[in-house]
Amino acid sequence: MNYAKINNLIGWLCALIATTTYVLTMEPTTSWWDPGEFIAAAHRMQIVHQPGAPLFLMLQNVFSNLSFGNPERIAYWMNMGSVVSSGLTVLFLFWTITALVRKVVGKAGEVTTGMEMLQIMGAGAVGALAYAFSDTFWFSAVESEVYAMSTLCTAVVFWAILKWEVRADEPGGNRWLVFIAYIMGLSIGVHLLNLLTIPALALVIYFRRTHKATVSGTAKALLIGCAILAVILWGVIQYLVKFAAYTDLFFVNTLRMGFGTGAAFFAVALIGGIAYGVWYSIRRAKHVLNLALLCLGFVIFGYGSFAMVLIRAKANPSLNNSQPDDAFSFLWYLNRGQFGSEPLLTGPYFDSQLTDVKKGDTEYRKGTDRYEVSGSDVQPVYDRTALFPRIYSNRDNHAFGYRAWLGLGEHERPEFADNLKFLSTYQLNHMYWRYFMWNFAGRQNDVEARFDSHTEGNWISGITPVDQWRLGGEDALPEAAREDPSRNTYYFLPLVLGLIGLFWQARRNGRDSAVVGLLFFFTGLAIVLYLNQTPLQPRERDYAYAGSFYAFAIWIGMGVMGLSDLLRKRLRPRVAVSLATAFAFIAVPILLSVQNWDDHDRSDRFMARDMARNYLESCAPNAILFTYIDNDTFPLWYLQEVEGVRTDVRVVNLSLLGMDWAVRQLKFPVNDAPALPVTMEDHQFAKGTRDYLYYHDYGIRDSIELEKILALLLSDNPADQLEYSDNSRRNFLPTKNFKLTVDKHQVMANNVVPEKWQERIVDTMEWTYHQNGVTLAGLTLMDVLVHNQWKRPIYFAFTVPESERLGLDNYLVSEGFALRLMPVNAQGDPEVRERLVNTDASYDGIMHRFAWGNMNQTTYLDPTSRAMIGETIKIFSDTAEMLIAEGNIDAAKNIVNRATEVLPTKIHQADIAARYPVLVDQLYALGETEKAHTWVDRNLRFLEEQMAYYAAIAETKSLTQTEAMAIRTNLYTLQQFSDSAEAHGQTAQYRQLQTVFDKYRKLFFEG
Repeated sequence: MNYAKINNLIGWLCALIATTTYVLTMEPTTSWWDPGEFIAAAHRMQIVHQPGAPLFLMLQNVFSNLSFGNPERIAYWMNMGSVVSSGLTVLFLFWTITALVRKVVGKAGEVTTGMEMLQIMGAGAVGALAYAFSDTFWFSAVESEVYAMSTLCTAVVFWAILKWEVRADEPGGNRWLVFIAYIMGLSIGVHLLNLLTIPALALVIYFRRTHKATVSGTAKALLIGCAILAVILWGVIQYLVKFAAYTDLFFVNTLRMGFGTGAAFFAVALIGGIAYGVWYSIRRAKHVLNLALLCLGFVIFGYGSFAMVLIRAKANPSLNNSQPDDAFSFLWYLNRGQFGSEPLLTGPYFDSQLTDVKKGDTEYRKGTDRYEVSGSDVQPVYDRTALFPRIYSNRDNHAFGYRAWLGLGEHERPEFADNLKFLSTYQLNHMYWRYFMWNFAGRQNDVEARFDSHTEGNWISGITPVDQWRLGGEDALPEAAREDPSRNTYYFLPLVLGLIGLFWQARRNGRDSAVVGLLFFFTGLAIVLYLNQTPLQPRERDYAYAGSFYAFAIWIGMGVMGLSDLLRKRLRPRVAVSLATAFAFIAVPILLSVQNWDDHDRSDRFMARDMARNYLESCAPNAILFTYIDNDTFPLWYLQEVEGVRTDVRVVNLSLLGMDWAVRQLKFPVNDAPALPVTMEDHQFAKGTRDYLYYHDYGIRDSIELEKILALLLSDNPADQLEYSDNSRRNFLPTKNFKLTVDKHQVMANNVVPEKWQERIVDTMEWTYHQNGVTLAGLTLMDVLVHNQWKRPIYFAFTVPESERLGLDNYLVSEGFALRLMPVNAQGDPEVRERLVNTDASYDGIMHRFAWGNMNQTTYLDPTSRAMIGETIKIFSDTAEMLIAEGNIDAAKNIVNRATEVLPTKIHQADIAARYPVLVDQLYALGETEKAHTWVDRNLRFLEEQMAYYAAIAETKSLTQTEAMAIRTNLYTLQQFSDSAEAHGQTAQYRQLQTVFDKYRKLFFEG
């Protein structure tokens, strides 16, 4: 069998192994974060968050057809789309490694010996399967996210440039470059990460075309590659659309033509210009110009997948994020205007003071028959700025995070050295190298590390002396840590093999090592510099660096070659090669697969889907449910749009409600949910009109009717506005004391309040608004409150922060996973710890309607699912507490027994343990003593081992703020358990708990 056939056969075998693994471990339904939105949007061809992924959505829609009409299988088959993409990525990685190795070991066109064949195929298999089983890539491979398909695009273009390199001198060889350009264009419709391969590709072209590579020539090739990257990233993606938008502005506002005519004219002119350029280059035999224009044309052709965004946005589907249905809204969508931008060259420090605001480019919005000025781009001016700013965000939590990472006191001012320190310690070390080591050395656990810590989310090796030296406490690891599925130890083996491969390639083929190194840099460290991430990220970001880890996997494959060379010095060549290949295969791909399987096996995970169902099932029919974050919104969209669950509930994301398009969409029905009672005219909340209205204290002590406040905020009368320093006049909030008069007849007629509470209905709801201004989301919420007239139930998901509830907490009643607005005092009952619980609704939900995501059966729960467990315990305990207060003991007993049935038997982390004392106290009070003992014993064992672990760390390390806080939390939890045991006469448990409490209180606070 010849080389090509063996290469193809083993490559497909590696792809089959990877694909089979992913099929077996794939999530069967939606997962947390973006997949819920992507699945919902792909199913009905809708618009996702900026900057969109239209090609990804269209391809996923194709996979959804394999469900053959079963809505519960649509997510499964879309996840399968990522599985297939990931399997093909492994295939192209194998072919890439074998092509690079063959350039050193053998020459194309020559017969490859059996020994060379074994080396090449072994290198390819080890590298490809190492990547297949690596932490980051495996995570993305089994869910419907863009990163699997994006990595496939990266793999294809890097493989294709090697194909071009071999065929560059053949007739038509440059068609491979055109193919690469087309894949680049297509990849824009998936994710922009693939574009970062361009500088490495430019280096391949330079090395292939030059007779003698020089430092200056290499630098020029690199600069040209970066220039091409910039042309595509800004010129094609942004400025082509910007030129089209301003051409449309001219046609619409000056020539009085319809919307879109100018953009269409620009598109025709662009296509005509490129076509003419190609014709001219052929006629004049200008080969470089011809190739450049063909590549540009195919990039734009691939980029054309974004036509789907414009077409579907005009159809106004249920999910129409940003509603980019005209040239300027489309431009804003592509520019990620919703998310803002980070300063790169110059910018402020986080404590810099604003001194001026300058106006930038004029911004436009679509009016009735022409484009209208919506304002201008704001360019703030600060008193202190720095070059290469890294600590720039002045948001309160970010400022706190900067100070924590830099060790700055509350009033210390940061300097430029702190700027570089944050780059080094947080952005490079914590947000890149830590992830790199996760993949190639080992991971301590998957706890999301917000600050420096010895116990959360570190990389480890599994070699005890090394880990003890770095982190401490290795001789006292708690059972929960030792048995944690997310604890993966690789003993540095993938890292060492990759470094051997790096040095081997650098020594044997310096040019190719420079190319792979450039790929490694631009898809890793360059992203770190560009993203300029702030502290306290909402989740781990390792998925962004999958391309960098892909490049290192190439070196892992080449490590087989380097290891073979080392062994040849002492062993016969055949033995050395066989031994090196076998050892590398066992030490890396097999080790990675064994270590990573348990925490990457999602085949029994249903938490995201079931928790979303619980949000919806907590709502009464025809409800309005306000949500706030991705994880309390995207899975709900999935259930409604795909599975058709509770489509009568209108889900409204408050984070998106700060933009005019989101408010405008509330005026229309969605699925079975009617429009919201939003009375604001479109011009009253148009972009740039009432985005944020400031509070000015007018000394008004009495509460003002919310309807009057709303009328004042929406008034166009100059007398109701204030003039600001920029000479603009804007509405303002004169008081924070609100009230809403209650029509009791309406309340009772619409069954807003349970019959048992109807005597508690207040005549007037009065509350204090705690913010210093009103966002568009707040303004819209006021409008709904005033004009709903209790006709539709209004809920807030329990995940919505208090700051976003308009100050209504005194009137929010728990009904499970959502808080319902009721005109009763929800926090005034002395027998209730926090707020009232509508036990009729909550009991019915817990016992009959809620689903629990298999949380008590699955071997591994991800961080988001674990956070939901803590909140779930609270829902059980709050409901039981209210039932006890009402004297309904049997129902309370049913609730706590239900909790013991569905909650995990394992205590996963300290903040979950902190939720159990109330539930244990209720078990004791309701006579479920043995069950209470069981939970006390589990928590005591967990907490005692945790405290011993912290004590062991303290012997060799200074405890961080994170650990000090955890110690206090654990002691407080132990004290709560102890108090409960003592109160219920459980002497043995009390003594055990108090002994542990006293031991560690003295050790940490009296030692």
